[in-house]
Amino acid sequence: MRTGDVTDPTEPSDASSPGSTRSGSSSVAREGRTLAVAREVRVAPEVAMEALRDTRTWPDWSPAIGAVESEDRYVRAGTRGRVRVAGVWVPFRLTSYSGRRWEWRVAGIPATGHRVEGYAGDADRCRVVIEVPLVAAGYVPVCRRALDRFAGLVEGDRTR
Repeated sequence: MRTGDVTDPTEPSDASSPGSTRSGSSSVAREGRTLAVAREVRVAPEVAMEALRDTRTWPDWSPAIGAVESEDRYVRAGTRGRVRVAGVWVPFRLTSYSGRRWEWRVAGIPATGHRVEGYAGDADRCRVVIEVPLVAAGYVPVCRRALDRFAGLVEGDRTR
């Protein structure tokens, strides 16, 4: 089993966690100083991570992002650029990146983390998580919508 894999292939790991709530197809659970907004996606973890890293698709699935400019199409350690949020261009910078997880700062402020968790024994399904700082709890509904749109994007295009 790889780091980031969920051990029970039939149930995401946070479904029974204290403080976990479900709404439709997403869940929210407190993880230390963040809220993990998660959704199961019916694609391989590698497919989901590639789509999360693709700056060209961010406006397609993120309700908060209208456009992206970056020299890196696929984010990696140190990627910089700018995103248009509510009609205003603001800079972003990745602050950490590993194979299945990345975090960024937007306008110099620590923003969300993004990760993909595979299911042990099920290579064609994963859980995509957006980590929201507790101080930004009001952003959770936006993240739920983003994950629904993200699932539609990647599940609808299985050739990625």
